Amino acid sequence: MSNPRNPKAMLFVGDLSYADAYPLGDNTRWDTWGRFTERLVAYQPAIWSAGNHDIDFLPQYGETVPFQPYLHRYPVPYQAAGSTSPLWYSVKRASAYIIVLSSYSAYGKYTPQYKWLENELTKVNRTETPWLLVIMHVAFYSSYAHHYMEGESMRVVFEPFLVQNKVDVVLAGHVHAYERSERISNIAYNVTNSLCSPVDDHSAPVYITIGDGGNLEGLVWDLIEPQPGYSAFREASFGHGILDIKNRTHAFFGWHRNQDGYAVEADSLWLLNRFWNPLPESRAASA
Repeated sequence: MSNPRNPKAMLFVGDLSYADAYPLGDNTRWDTWGRFTERLVAYQPAIWSAGNHDIDFLPQYGETVPFQPYLHRYPVPYQAAGSTSPLWYSVKRASAYIIVLSSYSAYGKYTPQYKWLENELTKVNRTETPWLLVIMHVAFYSSYAHHYMEGESMRVVFEPFLVQNKVDVVLAGHVHAYERSERISNIAYNVTNSLCSPVDDHSAPVYITIGDGGNLEGLVWDLIEPQPGYSAFREASFGHGILDIKNRTHAFFGWHRNQDGYAVEADSLWLLNRFWNPLPESRAASA
């Protein structure tokens, strides 16, 4: 997030070490991944969300507490955010208010995560922190067949909060590819009106799936065709994204393919702040 030469924070959307892919959930893999990233995270704040490969639930080997290796290695300031769990919390960093949600914890109405989010959003001061970001692991919108609509039940519960509070960007992983959505929502559905497709909504976030930072399983290529109207850009390539917040009204997001070897965005978008500058952005993607 911010200038790549002097970032204010690094955001990780889950599935860190893939230690669970090895026999007995080999904890030395966590240590190896920690050493690999140490030179980065030692100098910039790292903000973590938990993925399915971080659960490490192995009751047959006595590992009966989910997320234990992850939580012991990556403490977060959840108590300062009034949360009862380190799996959901918030951080204020520069001009951004960053909310982390857990795709693998209960999120139904009246659950601790639901009640915390409902209360947390009332604390956001868009004068002090103009940009409101959310990170989680499972995407709400994706046009890849792999993990398609896996986040649907969580979307139904939480999407109204995101739209009503004018969240600017939602970052997710899980799908091992890249995708950026238009500003859309699907909160009008009920059993009588048949409105079950996403519609343009300038109060809604841009949803960015950026599960392409690296993994043991490779990229996913199974795109749903034709490309849905809510999908602005998608590509199965390893890469990373940079969000450069310029001021309270404008930010620039660029996605880079790792294999390109030069600092030119394969996809980019000027983001207009939903609270301070709620105008429609260009629907064109750069490539």
